[in-house]
Amino acid sequence: MLRLAFVGLCCLGSVMTTEAFAQAKKGDRDYAVVDLKNVDEDFYYQGEYYGAIGADCNWCGAATIGLQVVARGDGHFFASLYQGGLPGNGWDLSAREELDGTRDGDVLTLTGKDLTLKVYENGPVEVLDTKGHLLGQLTKYHRSSVTLGATPPPGATVIFNGSSVDQLTGGQITPGGLLKEGTEFKKTYRSYRLHVEFRLPYMPYATGQARSNSGLYLQSRYEVQVLDSFGLEGVENECGGLYKQKRPRINMCFPPLSWQTYDIGFVAPKFDQDGKKIKDAYITVLLNGVPVHQDYAITAKTGGGKQEGPELYPIKLQDHRNPVRYRNIWIVDLSDQPDPQYCYPCRSLLCDK
Repeated sequence: MLRLAFVGLCCLGSVMTTEAFAQAKKGDRDYAVVDLKNVDEDFYYQGEYYGAIGADCNWCGAATIGLQVVARGDGHFFASLYQGGLPGNGWDLSAREELDGTRDGDVLTLTGKDLTLKVYENGPVEVLDTKGHLLGQLTKYHRSSVTLGATPPPGATVIFNGSSVDQLTGGQITPGGLLKEGTEFKKTYRSYRLHVEFRLPYMPYATGQARSNSGLYLQSRYEVQVLDSFGLEGVENECGGLYKQKRPRINMCFPPLSWQTYDIGFVAPKFDQDGKKIKDAYITVLLNGVPVHQDYAITAKTGGGKQEGPELYPIKLQDHRNPVRYRNIWIVDLSDQPDPQYCYPCRSLLCDK
């Protein structure tokens, strides 16, 4: 479901727009960068790595491992190590191992229970055992979703393509043609298929809900979280989660300053003539092309969402004071169609096969 591409030493600097944005001062948890021209040295050690180590490794029992490295500011890092590969690309879903480390010059050293990892700028990563023996190397990769840049299908309504905010209330476009957080759709929808692309700012000093926070509020009631949760466990209030209600099946959040995708199928709840709910809303969510919720019944409104009821309210892109950016937003209205289902064989969020 994902594209896996090697990242060389020079290619990262050319993948983003020329928009430059920074809030607060370096070291402040509100410090945010939205352009690669403004990142610190730590940024180039952060990311995803993949490769094989010795078959006789007592720690893994398998030859392939994945690594996610997360910058925490001023040369401090933590990382998650996965058996079998990266989340969505080979990880066997066993417990991930957490490592901590610091950067000294051009080498980041991460220490785990049985392994030491030497990370160099943009890779490679040397994997060493407790005696310092080299077990193998990992290569840095940049993954992209198979739905990135998805073309609106026939009958879709384009909400935002970089040229107009006519379909939005309070929409603002950056000089680079991106949509700022803090807007909502003008039209309301009961059931639909939704495609949204988003980019998280780089906020190395922030943690938890302060780290690149926004959200998709469906019907202004149900929040699908947008947050920099790269390398974390993936819980109810992290990226891919239905806020404080249901954690994603797998944490598919990519590193900040990567373009990411949500593809969502939403079916509205049903109410009787007296306004009593007789059927829950249900939802299917693909984060970066991988199903993280499938036909899940949403039992109640989430977080600060509006109370449930038969009234329709707009889809909102939450403003949580962090410069999250959006692009390529479109929607297919399915309000008059039978309740849709996710179809895995045809790899389409909603189809009739």
